[in-house]
Amino acid sequence: MIRRVRSFLEDPRMKLLHRWTLYGVLIGVVAGLGAVVFYGLLSFVTHFTLGGIAGYYPASSGGESSLFLESGGTVNRLFLLVIPAVGGLIAGVIVYTFAPETEGDGTDAMIESYHQKRGIIRRRIPIVKIIASAITIGTGGNAGREGPITQIGAGFGSALADHFSLSDRDRRMMVLCGSSAGLASIFRAPLGGVLFALEILYQRDIEMEAILPAFVSSTVGYSVFTYFFGWGSLFKTPDFVFTNPSELLFHGALGIICAAVGILYVKTFYGMRDRVFKPLRIKNHYKPAVGGLMIGVMAYFYPNVLSTGYGLIQSAIDGELILSIMLLLILLKILAISFTVGSGGSGGLFAPTLVVGAMVGGSFGLAAHHFFPGLILQPASFVLVGMAAMLAGVAKVPITAIVIVSELTGSYHLLAPLMLASTAAYALTGSASLYEKQVPTRADSPAHRKELTVNILETITVGKAMDTDIITIDPKKKARLILDLVSTYGHKGYPVVENRKLVGIVTFEDVAKVPAEERETSTIGEIMTKNVITVTPDETLEVAHQLLIKHAIGRLPVMSKEDPWRMIGMLTRSDIIRMHAKISSQETR
Repeated sequence: MIRRVRSFLEDPRMKLLHRWTLYGVLIGVVAGLGAVVFYGLLSFVTHFTLGGIAGYYPASSGGESSLFLESGGTVNRLFLLVIPAVGGLIAGVIVYTFAPETEGDGTDAMIESYHQKRGIIRRRIPIVKIIASAITIGTGGNAGREGPITQIGAGFGSALADHFSLSDRDRRMMVLCGSSAGLASIFRAPLGGVLFALEILYQRDIEMEAILPAFVSSTVGYSVFTYFFGWGSLFKTPDFVFTNPSELLFHGALGIICAAVGILYVKTFYGMRDRVFKPLRIKNHYKPAVGGLMIGVMAYFYPNVLSTGYGLIQSAIDGELILSIMLLLILLKILAISFTVGSGGSGGLFAPTLVVGAMVGGSFGLAAHHFFPGLILQPASFVLVGMAAMLAGVAKVPITAIVIVSELTGSYHLLAPLMLASTAAYALTGSASLYEKQVPTRADSPAHRKELTVNILETITVGKAMDTDIITIDPKKKARLILDLVSTYGHKGYPVVENRKLVGIVTFEDVAKVPAEERETSTIGEIMTKNVITVTPDETLEVAHQLLIKHAIGRLPVMSKEDPWRMIGMLTRSDIIRMHAKISSQETR
């Protein structure tokens, strides 16, 4: 038994698992602490700008409590008009001076790093992102915490990979581990954090390679964060239940509506970014201030449009918002996120997407309850379904949407409605996505293109490329003969055959080592190489090519499978190159 346990632990696969478990724990601790710092700084900025200066304290979700004592008072709307612009100006100057890649949504930056930049993220990125995002969101910018923490966690993972001198493949895995740990921490959703990091890379695929270390890092990061800020789900939710299959008709309809609103959301966001803010003839440093001023104008009339909007989701879940307000908030939130992140402000798109989905779901639920009061008994449950459907549609993460909404709300009784609505929204939004750096599948990612490309040499056998017109040498012949053959035929190596059996191989280099005066007396059998590397006709050219490289030789005798001593051909590097070129030209026609 002891020998079996020792053998199990010494298995190379177990050693690899041990190493990645250690990496996962380390990334989880660092990313979790990064989330603690980011959340603390964001709370501080929010409290002392929106709260301390303007007298406005954004409502929080039911599962969060303020880190600072909130004092009541009158909201100064003039300050609300200015504060987001000032915050945008400060954040913009920081971003474009020290790390321009931290502008906008951090999730897209992480995706681009994974696909296009070998997982490399500059070490200053997490620090700049923490500061810039805390200022942007804390001064009222309409953005989420998950985008910044995704990039922050990924930056920590990349930095640790550089510290340990890991390969590009391992660095990419570390980036995903950091992203999952960061998201799991800030959202208190350990499983959702893993799925989001693995699913957000693609529109129609999922990255399973990093799942095991991501589970470890996500669990550790979540535990570190909740140790400081408390356990439990982000939102407090009534005991919603699904008991009437007829409601699925309404959930399917909600999925269709979320798809339509989601497409409008994506087009508005990128239209605002590309047609309003990019053409502005001012330095990029100042554009977030313009976006902040637009947010301020909206906040002057309706302050609840500021910040992440988690309080709005909680109010919708609690049934405190009327239909007209929720319909208005759909439009206001889409514009607000477009002003904030579209102008170059530092913040995420995840949370605003949840808010938009919650408002769509909440308003649909109220309308359905009004017309079908005997059938729709819990209209607020549609808030959760709308959140998942909107996220699945515009972020292309249907599995994540179902799981993370369940974790965020602590409600696992609506899985069937969540699945139906999310699937409908995901399918109907087509290629529309808030994350433009996503690629369709693994095959479209430069990170996997090499490993998914079929090697031509692996599809061709040696028998198809070998030369059967062979010149053989008797081992009793004199060494001088090889020089004459090289001069006549151009081949530098010749098989040595005796009694129809391959006994060695002789090359020009072998003869060159023999003194000139001894070449007339030395025999081929005396100077030939007896330990010959051979192949069979049914082996692939890839196997043969690797043998040529490994042994630094230029030719391989091809032996019969039925009679291992009988040579039936010769394969050289030139034969392999010629066959590769022939097949390649046929494939391009």
